[in-house]
Amino acid sequence: MTLLYDIEARGLVKTFRDVRAVDGLDVLVERGDTVALLGPNGAGKTTTLMMLLGIISPDAGSVALLGHRLPEGRTQALERTNFTASYVSLPYDLRVKQYLWVYADLYGAPRGRAMETLELFRIAHLADRKNTELSSGQRTLVGLAKALLNRPQLLVLDEPTASLDPEVGQDTRRVLMEEQARDGFTIFMTSHNMSEIERLCRRVIFLAHGRAVADGTPAEIAARYGREDLEGTFLSIAEEARR
Repeated sequence: MTLLYDIEARGLVKTFRDVRAVDGLDVLVERGDTVALLGPNGAGKTTTLMMLLGIISPDAGSVALLGHRLPEGRTQALERTNFTASYVSLPYDLRVKQYLWVYADLYGAPRGRAMETLELFRIAHLADRKNTELSSGQRTLVGLAKALLNRPQLLVLDEPTASLDPEVGQDTRRVLMEEQARDGFTIFMTSHNMSEIERLCRRVIFLAHGRAVADGTPAEIAARYGREDLEGTFLSIAEEARR
């Protein structure tokens, strides 16, 4: 039986000057799965995400999203993909609802969907505020609202709750899990919050020096490294990477 992958990347290589950021990496993510890409700073996580989204081109290897080979099929793939990160800036001169309307129009979603996604994250009261009036946590939530506008089949998240307080972060994870259970989309994410990963993700891929050094369920990988949880596993992998 042929597996259906929403992400199928094979042999990815990316070098910046004399630094090999990603070194022969395979990333295979099945439809409807929740997978985390983990590793210490400089492991190649963000570079990998940028290649998977077609923002930068790999020096070698291939990427297919939702069955569309990049770069030629990027437009078709991104119609059913969405992305957000805690570091993404919002345009200063737009109100929140205007910002979301722009993306709703780009994705062919009704503008009313903007208020729906704001309500999911309990920030509908921010609709008329300018982005300059938002806190960092509020901007993060607006980014997540944008990421659900088109009811994506593939949701890519880079540190999605990094600027959120624990209570809001917990509520945000609940929303993502409920929306995924309803719509069946795939989540591919990075985070340095290991307890978040243990709650959200069925599978994790650990990177070190641009290579996958562990791939499995959180419990399997923790056991492999003789640790009780992902926090200890992360510390072990980071220590090995520094040697």
